Amino acid sequence: MNREQRVVINTQAQHWQASPATGVWRIPLEREAKETGEVTSIVRYEPNTHFSTHYHPNGEEIFVVSGIFQDEFGHYPAGTYIRNPANTRHAPASDSGCTLYVKLNMFPEGDREPLRIDTHNARWQPGHYPGQSVLPLHGYGSDRTVIMQWHAGSTLPPQSYEGGLEIYILAGSFYDEWGEYSEGFWLRTPPGSAHQPATRDGCLLLVKTGHITQ
Repeated sequence: MNREQRVVINTQAQHWQASPATGVWRIPLEREAKETGEVTSIVRYEPNTHFSTHYHPNGEEIFVVSGIFQDEFGHYPAGTYIRNPANTRHAPASDSGCTLYVKLNMFPEGDREPLRIDTHNARWQPGHYPGQSVLPLHGYGSDRTVIMQWHAGSTLPPQSYEGGLEIYILAGSFYDEWGEYSEGFWLRTPPGSAHQPATRDGCLLLVKTGHITQ
């Protein structure tokens, strides 16, 4: 996994791959090792799918894209952001089916705060620029995770990312000098990268910054 490279993946054009668990499918986006190490993927649970109890040695980060995800601690509808710290255990499942954005084994050392955020009931903040709203989800050290809404017709000033950038498009589309990206696109750019994004019709983005080290 070379994080010095810029990567763009249209997840809606990828084929689902079977996981070791029956009824669970995934689209790998970045992966350090086949079943261990740092992993980012889109995961789909078929209805009435249940995982056995397992733990994550260096944490698990989840955003529920659609459907309802669940474990022994609760039910999490679309729009829920979840952080399970290192060495926590759970038995994930979905009675109705769901699609998740998942990052495994990427928690910064010392980050042990569990989180459950219903983004539909959280408080948005004005962004740094006109036409932009921000919903902070998590921060630790230089690592930041937010949901951004760029309103229709917005153009941002040139942006640079000392600690890299990762975007998953939840809705809408945007473009920059490198191309155009719509719902389901995943982008990762290395530390020191820059671009000038804009949107014609508006977009909703899950964004991570400051988490990529060279």
